[in-house]
Amino acid sequence: MKQVRLFLEMIKFEHTIFALPFAYLGMVLAARGWPTWHQFLWITIAMVAARTLAMSVNRVADRHFDARNPRTAQRALPRGLLTPAQVWGAAGISLAVFLLSAWQLNDFVLRLAPLAVIALVGYSYTKRFTWLSHWILGMTDGAAAAGAWAAVRASLNDPIPWLLWGAVTVWIAGFDLIYACQDVAFDREMGLQAVPARFGVATALRWAKICHILTIILLAAVGWVAGLGWVYWLGMLSIAILLAYEHSLVRPDDLSRVDVAFFNMNGYISVTTFLATLIAILMRT
Repeated sequence: MKQVRLFLEMIKFEHTIFALPFAYLGMVLAARGWPTWHQFLWITIAMVAARTLAMSVNRVADRHFDARNPRTAQRALPRGLLTPAQVWGAAGISLAVFLLSAWQLNDFVLRLAPLAVIALVGYSYTKRFTWLSHWILGMTDGAAAAGAWAAVRASLNDPIPWLLWGAVTVWIAGFDLIYACQDVAFDREMGLQAVPARFGVATALRWAKICHILTIILLAAVGWVAGLGWVYWLGMLSIAILLAYEHSLVRPDDLSRVDVAFFNMNGYISVTTFLATLIAILMRT
């Protein structure tokens, strides 16, 4: 049990809250309300398994970098509290659960599952060769919304899942740009690719703002296409305010509140988006 706790702490299991609401967003939009409980259960299991797989691979892939970075040196793998074999084992179990979930949902999702696995495993290595890694991470996480839509509809033949995918892509990329500002010196020393290390912190923060403006635009497009009512638009206003506040917390010369901007604000944003959408759909029906 101690090792399980160490593992869950290492992968920040509680941050699954970032991904689940956007998956549920695709789910309720596809169902035009609440889906079947079978779909809800297996979408939830698929999301938890997918994130656990991705984070497990990420921690193993980066363990040598983590050991040399003062910010991450206390993680379980660099300290030897867990072994790579144990984490790879957890990744294997998560992969099996993810594929089982896809099989339980529908054949269309099952056929797409290998592509999702490639993204979940591969994005951890992209920082080694491209500063576009922030957007690759965003696309990987954004697939949650489109995947949940496909889990209900067995199709992606609609603009809404693509708009959702785009919205989550730039949302995640934006706050990953902010988070990466903490490691500029280390990334440069190690030759790792990231926008802050390549172009500077000020540029990264500007790009993060642009990403989050695009997030609001794409979510507004979702509301317009789906014909959602005033509750949704009130939710969008709240999200715009939260994003503006998030950006007020960080400056090129002061990154002391990055954790608040990264963890707290984005949890509030994802939950607010889902609840505003669900209430708007239920009011319409």
